[in-house]
Amino acid sequence: MSHKRLLETEKHWLTRKGKAYLTDRVVVHGKDLHHELGDYDWIHLYLYVILGRDPGVNVAKLLNSFWVSTSYPDASIWPNHVTALAGTVRSTASLSLMAGMSVSEASIYGRRPEVRALDFFRRAAKHCDAGGDLVEFIDAEKAAGRTLYGYGRPLAPTDERIPYTLAKAKEFGLDGGRHLKMALDMHAYLNEKYGYSMNVAAVHAALVADIGLSCQDYQTFLTPVFVTGMAPCYQDARDRPVGSFFPVRCTNIVYDGPARRKWGD
Repeated sequence: MSHKRLLETEKHWLTRKGKAYLTDRVVVHGKDLHHELGDYDWIHLYLYVILGRDPGVNVAKLLNSFWVSTSYPDASIWPNHVTALAGTVRSTASLSLMAGMSVSEASIYGRRPEVRALDFFRRAAKHCDAGGDLVEFIDAEKAAGRTLYGYGRPLAPTDERIPYTLAKAKEFGLDGGRHLKMALDMHAYLNEKYGYSMNVAAVHAALVADIGLSCQDYQTFLTPVFVTGMAPCYQDARDRPVGSFFPVRCTNIVYDGPARRKWGD
C-alpha cells in the first residue's frame, strides 16, 4: 500500500455497509434501520448485516437455534470458566464476557473447528463434483493427517444437540440439502470403520454449507454464540465471595519440573 492510499482515507471513509445520519436516519446495506429493519429479530438483523442481504425468516430461525442449542450455563466449560474467573475477581460484565468469547476461538473447540468443518464439506463437494467419491476424499484427508472436524467428541460418545438441530432443520424446511446428507453419510462410514461419533459441528457446518454462507461469514456469525451461556456463569461467580471460584491449594499442585529455575533478567 502506497501513502496515496492512506491519504485518500485520511479524512473520510467510503463504505457500502452503512452510515448513521444523526437526527435523520441510519442506513444499513441500503435499508433504513428503524423503518425497514426495525421489526427484524436480533439474529435476523445480525445475519442481514453480515451477509448484506436478507437470508429469509426460516434461515434466521434455524441459525438462531444454533445459539440456543449451545447456551450451556456450565462454568466447567472452558470459555465459561474464563468468564467465571473474571467474575470472581469482580471484573465488569463486558470484560468478563469478552474474555470468555476471546478464548472460544480455540483450535480444538468452538469457532475454528466449525469453520474448518464447513471448509471440509465445501472441498468434499468439489471433489464429488469432479467425479470423485466421498469415502475416497475422507480417506485421503485422514491419510494426510488432517483432523476431521465434527467427528468425535471429547468426554462424551454422543451429542445431545444433534437431534434438536435436525428437528429444527426439518421444521424450517432446510433438512434436504446435499451437504447435510454428506455429513450423515460420512458419520455412517466413520462410525462403522473407526467408531467415530458425530458432534454438532458437522451438522451445523453442513446446514450452513447448504444455506450458502462463506467460511468468513460463518465465523463472524458464530463469534458471540456462547455468550448466553457465559452470562449466568459470570453472575454466579460475581455474587459469591471474592476468589471462591475453584480455588486451588498450593499442596494440590503437582509439579514435575526442575527444583529450581534460572529466571532471566
